[in-house]
Amino acid sequence: MENENWKRPDRLWNPMFISVFICSVAFNMSGQMSNSMLSLYAKSTGAPADQIGTLMSMFALTALIFRFIAGPAMNAYNRKNLLQMAMAFFGTAYLGFSFSPKLAEMTGINVITIMKAFRLLQGIGNAFGNACLLTIVADCMPKESFSSGMGIFALAQSVAQAIGPTVGKRLSNVFGYNTTYILTSAMMFMSIVLVALIVKVPNRGTGKMVINLNNMVAVEALVPALIVFLVSFGFTSINAFFLVYAEERGIQGATWYFTVNAIALMVTKPIVGKLNDKYGFVKVAIPACRLTGASLILIGLSTKLWHLLAVAVINSFGYGAVQPALQSMCMKCVPASRRGSASSTNYIALDSATLLGPAVCGHVAKALGYVPTMWTVMAIPVFAAVVCVVLFSRKLNRIEEDFASGKVG
Repeated sequence: MENENWKRPDRLWNPMFISVFICSVAFNMSGQMSNSMLSLYAKSTGAPADQIGTLMSMFALTALIFRFIAGPAMNAYNRKNLLQMAMAFFGTAYLGFSFSPKLAEMTGINVITIMKAFRLLQGIGNAFGNACLLTIVADCMPKESFSSGMGIFALAQSVAQAIGPTVGKRLSNVFGYNTTYILTSAMMFMSIVLVALIVKVPNRGTGKMVINLNNMVAVEALVPALIVFLVSFGFTSINAFFLVYAEERGIQGATWYFTVNAIALMVTKPIVGKLNDKYGFVKVAIPACRLTGASLILIGLSTKLWHLLAVAVINSFGYGAVQPALQSMCMKCVPASRRGSASSTNYIALDSATLLGPAVCGHVAKALGYVPTMWTVMAIPVFAAVVCVVLFSRKLNRIEEDFASGKVG
């Protein structure tokens, strides 16, 4: 045990929860800042478009591959140390991006090749970082506030997604790409210090890393993970094709959708988390999945900006509600010693949907054109998730009962 006298906190807003939340904001903010700058930075070095595309896609693919190693590692080793390692990988990658042109001059290696090497390092860090944060925060809050705590914790990603790209772009305009990446790196290394000083959680690791299917994927969490995949499969089409669709429809100012959605999420996630604690996952997930599917269809029917902004609010009660609830369910499925596998299973499902969803949506748009029907097609997996919740409702209710009674978790 890292802290033999450790006991679960009896209130949600405790120093450890706040510290992990801040670290999650910093971790995700740095990722969003980097992703918004990297393609432009690479272009400024003279990299061709196809190489820039490869550079950007390497992140998600590398993260997905290393998810299968992250689960066994978190079951075996100290999760706090693994989180610090992931943050160090991020910080080193950002320094690498900053000094890529100079490294290219010194070594004679192409700049884009050096960037790709550090992009791989960033992808590995991402595979461990968010998964470690999710497992650690599960030990930083009381059981009776578990779902509402997960809802608040999920705000870290929402805040990062809302302001990260804008902050990154503005800082790079003022200070340049190199200095901005150094600042982003400093943010990561400061977070490492914060984790070291404040976060005290039990070391649940076995000390021996075993890479097998049972450790890579938590079978107990497959039902929530399937729902994660189905809901996210449809939802990711918004990020991929929303602005293109709005442009085709002649709707100006569509970027406000993301701002309104992010603001609404800051209100809805804590509220829905409390409802989840009070009424249970099934009663929250069914209407939330329906609203997610409905929001996709409504995007297709929108002809004015205010229509899209209304959809942004609706979707905050949809995907914004069900996503943290599903994270919570994945954690509740397994004993504390296997939360590493459960966390990785959740993110494997999410990453798979992120890779496949936009690709399928692209084929749908190519076949049908940018018409309302394309959004109806992408809503089908989301409504399939509703069917899954109904079919597995007894199992999902039993998971929550076992967690509340202390039988699991």
